[in-house]
Amino acid sequence: MNLYFLGTGASVPTKQRNMTSIALQLYQERGTFFLIDAGEGTQHQMLHSPLRLSRLEKILITHMHGDHILGLPGVLGSRATEGVTKPLTIYGPPGIQSFIDFFLTIRKSGLTYPLTIVEVQPGVIFEDHKMIITAKQLAHTIPSYGYRFQEKDRPGELLQQKLKDDGIAQSPLFSRLKAGEDVTLPNGQTLHSETYTGPPKRGHSVVICGDTSPTPAVIELAQQADVLVHESTYAHHEHVKALQRGHSTASHAAQTALAAKVKTLIITHISARYDENASLQLLLEARSLFPHTYLANDHFSYDIGDE
Repeated sequence: MNLYFLGTGASVPTKQRNMTSIALQLYQERGTFFLIDAGEGTQHQMLHSPLRLSRLEKILITHMHGDHILGLPGVLGSRATEGVTKPLTIYGPPGIQSFIDFFLTIRKSGLTYPLTIVEVQPGVIFEDHKMIITAKQLAHTIPSYGYRFQEKDRPGELLQQKLKDDGIAQSPLFSRLKAGEDVTLPNGQTLHSETYTGPPKRGHSVVICGDTSPTPAVIELAQQADVLVHESTYAHHEHVKALQRGHSTASHAAQTALAAKVKTLIITHISARYDENASLQLLLEARSLFPHTYLANDHFSYDIGDE
């Protein structure tokens, strides 16, 4: 899993920061990526990234403010212009269906791919054999969601040396053994998966939040996550303004990360009032409470690798 930040600004773009959009790359796991939010200019940012629309599987919109959705029509249109035929699913708060319907009406030409739109409610919104995605409503001026991407535990390594030591010849059935199944060899010998595989590998977890004031909802959603991506629109000295506008400070984000016992915090959604130097002060503010914090800039990439 890898996080790639296409845009890290709040409300309006700056010369350094585009509007909010984050890609969760799952190339090793699924061969695809998910896009979380699509602020204005997202498709242009993608031209300077390793991302390709042909590999886009899902879009998850946190809330319906323009700095998080106005790039969505361009992404959808360009995906069709490129002739992509793979299905795409969009998740978002109530209103996302109407927004996309309006775009498709004025476009007056169809898409080249099946499009499914899901208006989310709190709870599990997607599950397959590899991943569970959970949505939770946060605390903003309009409905805003956070999403938890939880990999399911993976089978442990096949204990090749133990098989060899026990005199068991290589067999095509080993793939089933590694997948957790007991298998019976042609000679009638039964091999138990728990005997010949190591412990399961813990699935990684990433939580990406939309705009929010400090709320227990984020702490609940992000419990013991590997990575929490949290907005830090303001510095602590503007905490009153942050709360009035449904936002958080860098200190708020760090306090949330501590309470949720996450491993890594990445702060983003930086107000245009903070230039490069002031943005670094936000990072220092967060690190004073939660040392393992990163400040996301446009095109910042972070690997969530095996431990």
